[in-house]
Amino acid sequence: MNQPQHTIFGDDRPVFLDSLRIPDNLTVLVLAPHPDDFDEIGVTLRYLQDNGNTIYVDVLSSSASGVENSFCTPPTLEQKAAVREKEQEDSCRFFGLPESCLRFLRLPEDAEGHIVESDETIEQVRRSIASKKPDLVFLPHGNDSNRGHQRTYSMFRKVASEAGHPITALLAKDPKTISMRHDLYTVFGPEEAEWKAKLLRFHQSQHQRNLNTRGYGFDERILRGNRETARRLSKNNMFAEVFEIQFWP
Repeated sequence: MNQPQHTIFGDDRPVFLDSLRIPDNLTVLVLAPHPDDFDEIGVTLRYLQDNGNTIYVDVLSSSASGVENSFCTPPTLEQKAAVREKEQEDSCRFFGLPESCLRFLRLPEDAEGHIVESDETIEQVRRSIASKKPDLVFLPHGNDSNRGHQRTYSMFRKVASEAGHPITALLAKDPKTISMRHDLYTVFGPEEAEWKAKLLRFHQSQHQRNLNTRGYGFDERILRGNRETARRLSKNNMFAEVFEIQFWP
């Protein structure tokens, strides 16, 4: 029997990932609303992979609306979706994730390109949880301005409450997160930051869009947030990924 997850993470907050003893038989599921949500928490996931944990990634939507028309020809939604999925496949291959552990659910989207929350999409999330029976589920925090993130968390809450087995949710801080508790940190240095930047740049469509609209790349956008999180911990010249922990049921 696995060690109870409340015991693994303890009661003291915040806690650092490298101070914990994570059993290697815990199964990890990343519920990624879009391609690249996996990569934003890549250092934490690499730590768990090195620990021996099996990681599955379910990408809920291809988010084709996030690709600029100038990036691909022809600039159809189908072509843009194919671009984003290929970017995710390439980044996961670089990460070392087995191909069999990556799945694209291709959930329906609304007119603005956000995942639709409906009985149908909730059922697909339910099947994902039921088929893998994950112990740890990573997903964006629901208190976020991105509707895809909001709806992913909302659907997960509905499914986790009735899953029939304990699940620990690790809600990731994203540049669009409004506010959250800072319960768990993964702190890393410049060498790992360079690796993460390379992982993020596999998402070339997002990298180019950030260069065009913000003047800096997708890698710098994410790592700036990681750098600021580390500064709040007084870990100068370091980076940190941060999560809020929730237990279900």
